[in-house]
Amino acid sequence: MQLQQATAAGTAVRKPGIGRILQDTKYVFWREMLLVIRDPFSLIFSLVQPLVFLALFGPLLGAAVGAQAFGGESSLQWFLPGVVVMIALFGTSMTGSNLQYELMTGSYERILATPLSRSSLLIGRALKEWAPLVLQGLVIALASIPFGFVFYPLHVLFGLVVIGVFGIGLGALSYALALVTQGKEWVFWGVQQTLLFPLMILSGIMLPIEAGPRWMQVLSLFNPLTYMVNAERELFAGGLGWDTLWGVVAAVITAVVGLAVGVKVIKHSTV
Repeated sequence: MQLQQATAAGTAVRKPGIGRILQDTKYVFWREMLLVIRDPFSLIFSLVQPLVFLALFGPLLGAAVGAQAFGGESSLQWFLPGVVVMIALFGTSMTGSNLQYELMTGSYERILATPLSRSSLLIGRALKEWAPLVLQGLVIALASIPFGFVFYPLHVLFGLVVIGVFGIGLGALSYALALVTQGKEWVFWGVQQTLLFPLMILSGIMLPIEAGPRWMQVLSLFNPLTYMVNAERELFAGGLGWDTLWGVVAAVITAVVGLAVGVKVIKHSTV
C-alpha cells in the first residue's frame, strides 16, 4: 500500500497541472526573450537579407512580370508581405539549431534538471518566436514607406500578429526536428532545406503563382504558406476578406499542430 501511494505521489509530481505549466512557460518565455534582448545585433543582422531582397529583387520584379500581375498594386506593395512571410519561414525553421547547440554543450540537460515541466520548455521557446517576427516585420514595413509602400497601421499590425502565430507553430516543429535528429545535425539541415525551398516557391512569395503552370497552382493549394502569403498581401494592401480568413485558419492550424507535435516529441525524448 505504501509503495502504491509513493508511486501515485511520484506520478502526481511528474504530471504538473495546467497552472504549473503556464507558470513554467512564462519563465521559459522570458528567459528566451532576455537572450534576444542581450544580443540585439543578431536581430538587426537578420534584417539584412530581407532588405537586400526588397532593394535589389523588388525593382526587377515589376519589369520582369508586368504590373498587371500585381492586381493594380505597385510591385513593392505586392512583394513586401511576401518578404515578411519569408522572414518568418527562414527565421523560425532554423530555431531548432539553437537547441542543437544546447544539446551539444550540455546546457539543455542542465535545464532538464530543474523543476520546469518539459512541455513548458517547448511552448515557451515557441512563443518567443512571436515577438521578434512582429518587430522585424514592423521595421521592414516602416523602412519601405519612403520608397512608396502605403502603410495601413491596423491591417499591418493584424497581419504581423497572424504571421507571429504561424511562426509559433513552425518554431515548435523546428525544435521537435532538432530533438528527433539529436547528434545528427546534417539530418536537421537536410530536412529543413529540402522542405524550405519547395514551400517558398509554391507559395508565390517571390513570383505570382498564377504565372506558373497549372500543376504548380494545384500544388500550391496544399501549401499552408500559400494562404499565409495571400492573407498578408490582402492585409498589407488595406483589405480584409476571405484570403485573410483562410490565412488565420492556416496560422492557427499550424500553431496547434506544431505545439502538439513538439510537446509530444519533447515528452518522449530520451535526453
